[in-house]
Amino acid sequence: MPDNNAAERALRGIALGRKAWLFAGSPRGGERAAFMYSLIVTAKMNDVDPQAWLADVLARLPDMPMSRLPELLPWNWPRTAQRIAA
Repeated sequence: MPDNNAAERALRGIALGRKAWLFAGSPRGGERAAFMYSLIVTAKMNDVDPQAWLADVLARLPDMPMSRLPELLPWNWPRTAQRIAA
């Protein structure tokens, strides 16, 4: 019989943060929090450490041309990070 344990575990962080997010300050603040949460979850779903990914992306973003931005997406980042480290 199928269960929904994986889905419930994935939503646990949202439920735990609900009270903190209640006071995001404004609707725009809530949108920003949702945007950041989606970035972090996307990194996790692609087996990327969110903290390392965000730190690297934020450091390289100012000097990155628009044509190369797809390299910084979580599903492309491990290859880009390995190429830079080598």
